[in-house]
Amino acid sequence: YLYINFNDERFVSFTPEDFQKVLEFLEEQNYEKNSYLLIDEIQEVENWEKWIDRIKEKHPIIITGSNSKLLSKEISTILTGRSISINLYPFSFKEFLKTRMLSFDNYDLDLKLQSKIRTAFSNYLELGGIPKAIIEDERILIELYENIVYRDIIKRFNYRLEKPIKEISNLLLANISKELSLRKVSENSGVTNLLTTKTILDNFEKAFFFFFITKYDYSLRKQVQAPRKVYCIDNGFICKAGFRFSEDKGKLLENLVFIELKRREQEVYYFSDKKECDFLIKEKTKIKEAIQVCYFLTEENQKREVEGILEAMTKFQLKEGLILTNEQEKEIKIEQKRIIIKPVWKWLLERSGNNQQT
Repeated sequence: YLYINFNDERFVSFTPEDFQKVLEFLEEQNYEKNSYLLIDEIQEVENWEKWIDRIKEKHPIIITGSNSKLLSKEISTILTGRSISINLYPFSFKEFLKTRMLSFDNYDLDLKLQSKIRTAFSNYLELGGIPKAIIEDERILIELYENIVYRDIIKRFNYRLEKPIKEISNLLLANISKELSLRKVSENSGVTNLLTTKTILDNFEKAFFFFFITKYDYSLRKQVQAPRKVYCIDNGFICKAGFRFSEDKGKLLENLVFIELKRREQEVYYFSDKKECDFLIKEKTKIKEAIQVCYFLTEENQKREVEGILEAMTKFQLKEGLILTNEQEKEIKIEQKRIIIKPVWKWLLERSGNNQQT
């Protein structure tokens, strides 16, 4: 195989014409026809997809990158029928347990194993699932965060926007799981042009660093106009790069649930009417599931959390709802509806149809 990383500074002046040199190198070094080409961050070179299309019959090719430019319609058109796209997320909780050499088979029958899994989950909640941070050193998260902000965001704008972009990033990290309007982000960052602010947010999403979900509404106009909720690709960035004034594990728990829903390829919205529900899962044209996330249910907050999910269940005619917590587990039956309360770590270890993460 041949591995090429286009993030290497030695490729900074690489042009589409230089692709021919790669082919010449393969021939000179007697690479066989079925040798694999592993190419990282190829989207940094213009017209790369045409070169791939030209040589795809000669070599099996694996292309990796951290930007959604790899998913554009133009690329999929050129490579139609010749490519398979895979979105790769940070380690799932199951994968995290494997790095800790912990089996999760039959955990429900082994109380000692359950205790170890709960301890591992507490660590996973704050450390997140970036492989290098887990296996080597969590300090890599700060460096990785800065690389993403500079390479994928600031680099694509005029450098005079460096300070506002950093402020927007800090604002988003500090407001994970909260509703944020475009105007609020603009006012807090000093970017007076709303279109510029929107473009910056779009680039964060294209870099797969922040995700934004909309309020579910039957009216598309109201859905577009409503504030969006923000989430981050990994809890490790929130804890290491974010400016948190208090330890808010409830937000970390909600962010963790959202990323798992993305990993399971769910279409996710939030619900807000008289009450609120954190997540609605849509399948085709119908809402099929309502999920509420609360770190710890108390006498003070249980009424609010239950009423929020119950309102969503009633509106979308759901007989069953799910409240995910850190540790609590029970069931509530109300108005002929069933609300299951379950620890997030157990939910993460469950099967999810055919999309079980291993």
